[in-house]
Amino acid sequence: MNTKTITQEITGINTVTLPNIKMLKYNGIYGEYGGSYVPPVLEPALKKVALLFDTYSSDPDFIHEFSSHLVQYTGRPSPLYYASRLSRHTGAEIYLKREDLNHTGSHKINNTIGQILIAKRGGYKEIIAETGAGQHGVATATVAAMFGIKCKVFMGAIDAERQHLNVHRMKLLGADVVTTSIGTATLKDAVDAALVYFIEHPEAYYLLGSQVGPDPYPRMVGYFQSVIGYEARQQIIEQTGKLPDAALACVGGGSNAIGIFSGFLDDNSVELHGAEGGGQGFLGNTAATLSLGKPGVFQGTKSYCLVDEKGEVLPSHSIAAGLDYPGISPQHSYLKDCKRAKYHIITDNEAVEAYRLLSALEGIIPAIESSHAIALALKSFRNSGKTLVINLSGRGDKDVDRI
Repeated sequence: MNTKTITQEITGINTVTLPNIKMLKYNGIYGEYGGSYVPPVLEPALKKVALLFDTYSSDPDFIHEFSSHLVQYTGRPSPLYYASRLSRHTGAEIYLKREDLNHTGSHKINNTIGQILIAKRGGYKEIIAETGAGQHGVATATVAAMFGIKCKVFMGAIDAERQHLNVHRMKLLGADVVTTSIGTATLKDAVDAALVYFIEHPEAYYLLGSQVGPDPYPRMVGYFQSVIGYEARQQIIEQTGKLPDAALACVGGGSNAIGIFSGFLDDNSVELHGAEGGGQGFLGNTAATLSLGKPGVFQGTKSYCLVDEKGEVLPSHSIAAGLDYPGISPQHSYLKDCKRAKYHIITDNEAVEAYRLLSALEGIIPAIESSHAIALALKSFRNSGKTLVINLSGRGDKDVDRI
C-alpha cells in the first residue's frame, strides 16, 4: 500500500460509524457516553485542540503529511500475518495484524504522529503525556524528538519499575519522565498527574494516548488509529477473498481495539471481541471495566468505570500495565450497550500462557497486553474453524523480565 492509498482511505475515516451511532462532530457523543467533564480552566485549552483537529482532520495537506510519515517513518502498512502453527494448535484460522513491527514497537506511534502534527500546527512548545506500559510514552518521546519539541511523560511508580526498559528509552529520547506514587501508582494515577500538570499549564499540549478522556481525545485517537482496521480489512480480503468471522483485540483504554474494530464496524457479519485484563480472577482486583463496571463520569468523560457500591473508583489490577486502568473508551461503552461488540475477562495466567505459546509456536514475542487477545482466541474459538483477525498491538521485549 503506498502513501496515496493510505491518504485516500484516511480521508473517509470520520464517516465510518455504526448505522445507529450518532457521532456529533463537536461534542464527541457516543450514545449516552463521551462528552467533556472538566474544570473551567481546561475548557479553552480543549476547545483549541478540538478546533485544530476539526480543521485539519479533513485537510488534504494534513492528511498527506500524516500518511507520508506513516509510510516513511512508521513503516506502514503493517503486515497481516497468517499464523499457521498457532492456527493448527487452536483449530481456527488466525491472522495477526502486526502492529508490533511499527517503529517503537506498538500501535501507539500512529496516534502520536497524528497528534504531534496537530500540536505543530497549533504552535505548542511543550508536549505532555501519560503512560502505563511505557509504549505510549516511548512513542510520544519519539515524535517529540523528531520535531524538536520539549516532552514530559507521567508514569506511575509501579509501572515505571515493572517497565524500566521503556523508562530508559524515553529518557534516551530526551523526555523528562515524572513518576507518581499516589494511589495505586499505575496508569490511572499517571493520567491524574498529567491532568494536574495540564490544569497548571494549559498552554502545553496534552498528547493523550488512549481513547479515553474528554472530547476531542476519543474522536481524535479513534481517527488516527483507524488506519489499523482499514489496512486489516483490505489485507484479509486480499489474502482469503472474504471478510473474517471475527476481529479480536485487547482492551485497556481502548485505542488498539477501536483501531482494528473500525475497519469492520459496518460489517455485521464480523464479530468484534475485546479481551480485558482479568487480573487474578476471583482472587483479587481486575481491570475488566466493561465486564464488571458501571456507567459514570471518570477523568473527563462518561463511560464505564470500576466503582464500589458508593460510586468510588476501585483500584484495578492486571499483569499488563497497559490494561491496568479502571476506565474505558466511551465508544467501547456504547459498542457494549448496543451489543455490536462483546468484551471478555482474561486472567493473568491465561495471558501468560498465550504469551509463551505464541513465542514458542510462531517466533513472535507479543506484548503481555496483546497476549490477552491471543488468550481470548484460545479460550473462545478453540476448534471453531473460524477466521480471526487479531490485533497484535505491541511487541513483548518490555515484558520478558517480568514474565
